[in-house]
Amino acid sequence: MANIKQARNKKSLIKKEHPTLKLMYKHRMLLSMLIPVILYFFIFKYGPMYGIIMAFKDYYPVKGLAASEWVGLKHFDTLFNGLYFMPVLKNTILISLYGMFWGFPAPIILAIILNEIRNKKFKKITQTISYLPHFLSWVIVAGVFIEFLSPSRGFVNFIITSLGFEPIYFVTEPAWFRTILVGTSVWKGIGWGSIIYLAAISGIDPQLYEVAEIDGASRLRKIWNITIPAIVPVIVIMLIFSSGKIIDDNFQQIYNFLNPRVLRVGDVIETYTYEQGLKNMQYSYATAVGLFKNVISFSMVLITNYIAKRTTEYALW
Repeated sequence: MANIKQARNKKSLIKKEHPTLKLMYKHRMLLSMLIPVILYFFIFKYGPMYGIIMAFKDYYPVKGLAASEWVGLKHFDTLFNGLYFMPVLKNTILISLYGMFWGFPAPIILAIILNEIRNKKFKKITQTISYLPHFLSWVIVAGVFIEFLSPSRGFVNFIITSLGFEPIYFVTEPAWFRTILVGTSVWKGIGWGSIIYLAAISGIDPQLYEVAEIDGASRLRKIWNITIPAIVPVIVIMLIFSSGKIIDDNFQQIYNFLNPRVLRVGDVIETYTYEQGLKNMQYSYATAVGLFKNVISFSMVLITNYIAKRTTEYALW
């Protein structure tokens, strides 16, 4: 009886799986296009994850990764009890939160403003100008802003001194450092970030605007009642992605602006890992720091996705 029941269950399972296999065979050419993508992720993303075990070993280059001694959570213990880790973590979170507070809504606002511009030529010129900073490297951006804010040659300090005030050493002043980081980050990313919202806005049915216009709705009313609700799903998805970066700082940006005078407010996890890992050759410790950061980022994405799913109809999964 047991054998008959197992055979029936197996037959039932095959029947259930058969439509999927049939569908996969039907679209085999389409599915074969996924092979390069899967190979890319396995070779360049999942393959290097083998190096995570370095965080649990005392890695010596001469011995190699496999022969190095296992030390368990020793490096994590050093990390959490280290003198410099908490200030570095605090700087990372503060800079990320400031960046998120000012940087997340900026592309949305720009996309809505661009959508309201009726002159097509002016709209294209504005879009092109706003996209350009994205293509500049942080080395160039940092060089331009350091010169722009220079106390002796900078345009900003020229205006300040012309008004009779003392020049401000913006880049070497701890009170201004985070503001400069957030400001340059918003300037560089606002245009590029607005593309996805403009794409979402372009998908709105124009008849909705026409009906609202017939009803006498003002432009602000149309933005509030039509444009914003239509792009809410995109905003939620982008917010979930941004939450994963709450502890993920921009190394290139910060390293190019960082100097000894602002180290106490500008030293973040990425720069700290670089100092410990490459300069001091503490590879295992630096890997432990990186692993801690990735676990927090992944957890933030899961939590934000869960909250978004509970409070709205939109989520990643």
